[in-house]
Amino acid sequence: MNLIEPVSLPDAQTVMAWRRDFPILRESVHGRPLVYLDNAATTQKPASVIAAIEAYYEHDNANVHRGVHLLSQRATDAYEGARARIARFIHAASEREIVYTRGTTEAINLVAQSFARPRLQPGDEVLITAMEHHSNIVPWQLVCAQTGAVLKVVPIDDEGALNVDAYEHMLGARTRIVALAHASNALGTVNPVARLIELAHARGVPVLIDGAQAIAHLSVNVTALDCDFYAFSGHKVYGPTGIGALYAKAALLEVMPPWQGGGDMIRAVTFEKTEYNVIPWRFEAGTPDIAGAIGLAAALDYVSAIGLEAAQRHEADLLAYADDALRANRHVRMIGTAMDKLGIVSFVMDNAHAHDIGTILDQCGVAVRTGHHCAMPVMARYGVPATVRASFALYNTRADIDALVNGLARVEEMFPL
Repeated sequence: MNLIEPVSLPDAQTVMAWRRDFPILRESVHGRPLVYLDNAATTQKPASVIAAIEAYYEHDNANVHRGVHLLSQRATDAYEGARARIARFIHAASEREIVYTRGTTEAINLVAQSFARPRLQPGDEVLITAMEHHSNIVPWQLVCAQTGAVLKVVPIDDEGALNVDAYEHMLGARTRIVALAHASNALGTVNPVARLIELAHARGVPVLIDGAQAIAHLSVNVTALDCDFYAFSGHKVYGPTGIGALYAKAALLEVMPPWQGGGDMIRAVTFEKTEYNVIPWRFEAGTPDIAGAIGLAAALDYVSAIGLEAAQRHEADLLAYADDALRANRHVRMIGTAMDKLGIVSFVMDNAHAHDIGTILDQCGVAVRTGHHCAMPVMARYGVPATVRASFALYNTRADIDALVNGLARVEEMFPL
């Protein structure tokens, strides 16, 4: 019997080879080598992604779907080929289930307006969680205001884990859709989405998963999860900004009306009526971000070549190392300590505001995120105005975390208790 060898922790040489793929990591900040720990906000781009975008503009730049000339055909092939690669990366049944969007935010708004709004009645319920990013709160508040539906929020515990018992109890007769994060951008918590989807489906409730934070760190198989919608952004997974994707089951897309009107989402237009295009193009009005789609596919190819499991093990090692280092500082209080986490550490310090900490770390060459992380309800849950968030990617090292810890020592010097 052939046994599959477990993926081992990448050695230092492997990680340094990964780092060399990212040109920006050779930059200096305030005279110090850049230590980039703001990956939950956006990841850096490997040379292969930059080259793919450059090659499109240098050799194939043309609009898609509209031209019979060679450049348009090449651009269309690259654009639609990218869609197929995205479908393979998340194990969708067909590329017809992949809708290009500007990112996770637009994808969630599309589902809220095109799928949920026509189905919601006064008193119906939309169920989200207390750890959501604003992009998975505000679109549902808007659609609830438009329809008279009610937004329900599943609580989280002190560690930042979802209360699954409360979730199951809150799935009621009026629940019409569940929308929740695969992983929290503010806490790093990974939700048990397979179980949550199963519980919702047992009551006939469709589920949207916000995969913005998970896509670069966890293996995503939308078919195995059986989620109805899965949204993610290219810039979170080493791709360009302004591009993302919505996965939706084909049967759902077929019955959803277009959200925006314009070119390319139509088959025929007269002043009397419009016949819409087939899926997924009926949801892609106007000239798309062709270069962005090509860059996103190149990024997913890069991650696949690295091996997501190898990157996961490396990032888990970084998380454990950072957690131990920060807990050793008696002035640091960790925010979000769930057992199942991505490579995100969020914390506050007794002696300084998060923004002051971020400013001092920047002077040390360390880039972190400070503030509410577009998750103000999470901050309110823990009674803090802001946190410092360090988030890891496959190109980070233990030396980066050491630089963070040394920067915090500088904070303590400048803000003594």
